Amino acid sequence: MSSKIPTKSEPSGGDGLRQLAAAKDALPRAVYLVATPIGNMNDITLRALDVLRRAGLIACEDTRTTGKLLKYHGLRTPMTPYHEHNAKRMLPKLCRRLECVHAVALVSDAGMPGISDPGERVVRRVVEAGHPVVVVPGPSAPVAAVSASGLATDRWCMEGFLPRRGSARSDRLAELAVEERTMVLFESPNRLATTLRDLVGVLGPDRRAVVAREMTKLH
Repeated sequence: MSSKIPTKSEPSGGDGLRQLAAAKDALPRAVYLVATPIGNMNDITLRALDVLRRAGLIACEDTRTTGKLLKYHGLRTPMTPYHEHNAKRMLPKLCRRLECVHAVALVSDAGMPGISDPGERVVRRVVEAGHPVVVVPGPSAPVAAVSASGLATDRWCMEGFLPRRGSARSDRLAELAVEERTMVLFESPNRLATTLRDLVGVLGPDRRAVVAREMTKLH
């Protein structure tokens, strides 16, 4: 009498993703907004690492950047790129993947996803579809910059990136001219000098400013 030893075959398509989610210590179905380090790889919460480990899929701006973080912490969760240039095409796919893998973790290259990045579109679409959104807070460049700036912290606003050129930029600068709260703006190193000159032009030379860069990075 002989017995047949069952063998495992590689699942494919949606069934494979569902089996992967079931095989892991799967999280409840939701999109998880996970904050990631803004420089120092150790600046990540235990809860964030747990979510990244148990998620069925991680949607990230750059798989190379997120891949380094996962490798540093010994994680092997599948990743898919989601960024400004593919957001329109990837958004419906991400919503479909949510049906298969249950838990999708959304991360940015650094800090809290959804702040000045296309993550806000994911959140809007998921909420409209009736799925929960779970926030896993942690490092945030704007908050870190404000707290270390020495400027007023009781009232401040987030302005993100200014328009690069034309009337959109001049109109936004005109709006900022009357803003009395501490403002947080993002800018690339290559455009920083130009933006500072433009801000002096509308805010005046007496307005205090702080430039914050690589606040936690290990050199």
